[in-house]
Amino acid sequence: MKKIIILLTLLLGVFFQGFAQEDAIQRFFSKYMEDDRFSRVYISPKMMQMAGGFLKNNAGDDQDTEDMGSLISKIKGIRILSSEEVDGMTLYKEAMGTLTKNQYEELMDVQDKGSSLKFMIRERNGLIQELMMVSGSGKEFSLISLLGSFTYEDLNLLAEKTSLPGMDKYGKGPKGIK
Repeated sequence: MKKIIILLTLLLGVFFQGFAQEDAIQRFFSKYMEDDRFSRVYISPKMMQMAGGFLKNNAGDDQDTEDMGSLISKIKGIRILSSEEVDGMTLYKEAMGTLTKNQYEELMDVQDKGSSLKFMIRERNGLIQELMMVSGSGKEFSLISLLGSFTYEDLNLLAEKTSLPGMDKYGKGPKGIK
């Protein structure tokens, strides 16, 4: 009986740790959602589903368009928070302090003349659940969170074929990130 209770406690701890991490990121977004110094974008899962369905259904014989529609359907949402009127490095440090490092794997870290940029992923069962880009410098700050269930190949295709915010920087990563 003791073993069952201990196992249940451990499982609930892992579950709530993941939930708390997602909640921490949402709190960070929420903290600045009403601040007029920030531009905010949220693209819902339904909008991504509609866009992906539209592309897949209207691809005709174009395999690239059909593949892109399928890929976009895997994205469950996009959150963007950015500003050119704040202390970007202070916000960068605050955002990084919000993230639990063991929940995210760092893909790329660029430090250059007073600016910082990181790409991180949260992975579960071999699939990427979230790609996050955080950047800060001088008076600029950006945080982009791409939610879904996709592979590294999917991310590479997104970087090559779309103009989603931040994906241009992802595609220029040192590994080509594969």
